[in-house]
Amino acid sequence: MASPANSVVLFGLSLWIFLFSPASSLTCTSQKFTNNKLYSKCLDLPSLSSFLHWTYDPSNSSISVAFIAPPAKPDGWVSWAINPTGRGMIGAQAFIASKSNGVVTVKTYNISSYSSIIPSKLSFDVWDMKAEESDSLIKIYAKLKVPEKAEILNQVWQVGPVTDGRPSKHGFLPANLNAKGTLSLNGGEQSFSTGDGDLRTKKKNIHGILNVVSWGILFPVGVIVARYLRTFQSADPAWFYLHISCQISSYAIGVAGWGTGLVLGSESKGIEFTGHRNIGIALFSLATLQMFALLLRPQKDHKFRSYWNIYHHSVGYTVLVLGILNVFKGFDILNPEKKWKSAYIVVISALGVISLLLEAITWVVVLKRKSNKSTKPYDGYNN
Repeated sequence: MASPANSVVLFGLSLWIFLFSPASSLTCTSQKFTNNKLYSKCLDLPSLSSFLHWTYDPSNSSISVAFIAPPAKPDGWVSWAINPTGRGMIGAQAFIASKSNGVVTVKTYNISSYSSIIPSKLSFDVWDMKAEESDSLIKIYAKLKVPEKAEILNQVWQVGPVTDGRPSKHGFLPANLNAKGTLSLNGGEQSFSTGDGDLRTKKKNIHGILNVVSWGILFPVGVIVARYLRTFQSADPAWFYLHISCQISSYAIGVAGWGTGLVLGSESKGIEFTGHRNIGIALFSLATLQMFALLLRPQKDHKFRSYWNIYHHSVGYTVLVLGILNVFKGFDILNPEKKWKSAYIVVISALGVISLLLEAITWVVVLKRKSNKSTKPYDGYNN
């Protein structure tokens, strides 16, 4: 049995191991560089597991930096940038490092928009620029000129994937959206973005949920109701009111989704999802036109009823296809947990199976009715 003195020693040893275990290496003060270079200051950046070391030389208005971060994927890129004109990525003067053929290289990029990310010169002088990889971390080294008597710089850092040998868009999770702040060159108080990414992510989630419920679920249900339930004489006129309720509710929720999309677009200067946006515009315009179908609906025996049927059906099925297509494009942009996309696939697949079953059943009903030479008019719809 251990004596009290031995217990104290063991406790102290355990505490020392805990405090000075490899986990402590996850702070900038314990990091070392292969060239044994020393920097006067360092920061544990608050997102993306990143670190910054720097030395400011006021005699020639320059700063020597070392940025360290794990790439999003083994073959991904990491970036550190200064933005002279704002606090986001647009306008940033960036260093982006990635691995190609097993060798890590760093290039400079003047980020004027997300649509065109190509190597370019920066707005200030840069020298001694290089990159290396060790322990699954990429390190960027550089010296750069800063404005004279500058005390604070806007900094941005980021990680992302490489596609076809070129850096492609980074993720839009809170950790990515909050990867920005100010850098006090003399080591004064630093400030970082807190909460902006979380709030923006909430808005994007709300936008996504509204559009999945409206165009992705309610609208298809309304189409199924109109196409199949109306075949059964006992469902008349209940099917009509159920159809109208689904489509009006879908449109109302879709308008709210459209509004949140406009807000997100206005807050995302330089970020464009052209396909998703264009489909959304077409979808909203056609859905608005479809709402007029209720007001323009002629009587069953009116001479223009057949033309109204063509207009109503063609616009409705177009909205159905565009809505589902844009939901999947939204999933690709928002990139939520896989279970949410899988859940929607299950729901839309179930609606598809139900449609196939009802298609077969209604054809049987229609053919049987014709064979019995039913005299009841069929309201102009051809199933």
